[in-house]
Amino acid sequence: MQRRGPRPLPFHLAMSAIRAAAANLSLPTGEPANGSSWIASPPWNSAWPLSKAGQVEASRIAQALAASGQKPEALAAAVRRQLISEHGALVAGIRAYRAADPSPPPEPVPCLWQEGSSQLLDYGGAGPTTLFVPSLINRAEILDLGAGRSMLRHLSARGMHPLLLDWGAPGGAEHGFTLTDYVLRLEAALLALPEPVVLVGYCMGGLLALAAALRQPDRVPALALLATPWDFSTSGAAGQATARLLDLLEPVLTLEGTLPVDAIQMLFALNEPFAVAHKFRAFAGLGLNAPRARLFVAIEDWLNDGVPLAAAVARECLGGWYGENTPMRGLWRVAGEPVRPQDWKGPTFLAAPHRDRIVPPASARALAGLMPGAVVHEAAAGHVGMVAGTGANAALWTPLAEWIAGLRLPPL
Repeated sequence: MQRRGPRPLPFHLAMSAIRAAAANLSLPTGEPANGSSWIASPPWNSAWPLSKAGQVEASRIAQALAASGQKPEALAAAVRRQLISEHGALVAGIRAYRAADPSPPPEPVPCLWQEGSSQLLDYGGAGPTTLFVPSLINRAEILDLGAGRSMLRHLSARGMHPLLLDWGAPGGAEHGFTLTDYVLRLEAALLALPEPVVLVGYCMGGLLALAAALRQPDRVPALALLATPWDFSTSGAAGQATARLLDLLEPVLTLEGTLPVDAIQMLFALNEPFAVAHKFRAFAGLGLNAPRARLFVAIEDWLNDGVPLAAAVARECLGGWYGENTPMRGLWRVAGEPVRPQDWKGPTFLAAPHRDRIVPPASARALAGLMPGAVVHEAAAGHVGMVAGTGANAALWTPLAEWIAGLRLPPL
């Protein structure tokens, strides 16, 4: 299997190099500088590469070295050895990932309905029919990742009847789609079914599910929102930086009609620039046949096999959601009508993962203040781990299944 990840590869390698360069520029030299033996920064800029707080800490370390009789050159050499070792581990991790066998594809399931690039997939089972709505950015397969890691097949075996709306990649029609168009497509899927369904939205899919549920309450007796962002101000500086990049991305959006996968991946990476390098260094220490390694490969294949985002949707998300926080401010509109969580009257399940770095927990919890009757589930997991990780069964699958089983749904 020819893999391109981790995407965008030049960005991740560059961040690793920048990290090493910054560390080298701040290493002790043995020559006095401002009364210490630590050169905190090159002479042309006193704030680079260390902040003032960093310079204070560097000075403290230098004084501690001097007090203990340690030579600064020895620490510098140890740091450089560590940097070389970590860079080697990063390259080894990437090579091991690219050489790994692909995960076996899951067994195909029937398609109940199709419109454009979107399909409604049926995972079977007897019990409450539950329609899952994933994000538009990544493929829907994260909810059916493979043997033992499929949330949908697990729920089917537990007496649920899960369906999955697989958005697919934007085709001819979807290139011009807005968020309203995607909500209307979800409504079309709901109306194509013979009965109402419990609607479950994951991440960005939760915002679309909420909008559709408010517009079609007769088709949605209950609603579950999993790691669904609402208050985008909780993303802080990273969220604002993401919004400010919209102007730089505009030529690409105009030319391509979509926001390409590599650009999307880079926006995510900017939130934690060194996180990808860290996890690939850790992967280098795993045997390829270890269960954790196989799960890592499956999740990375999913992450790196993303789909582009329609240009108008990208503008709404980056400029509206992240830039202006339109959902929380009551300004996000679908088909001209504001999306107001407080207008939802049905049962609600809100899952906010504790270790979510994609959707800050406070962003997801903001919905609880607007939907006071909701069951709030604090999942002990991360954004992806909650639905597909080794602890997903306890973190989400079982609590969600128990909530659905306990619903008093109207007769169908």
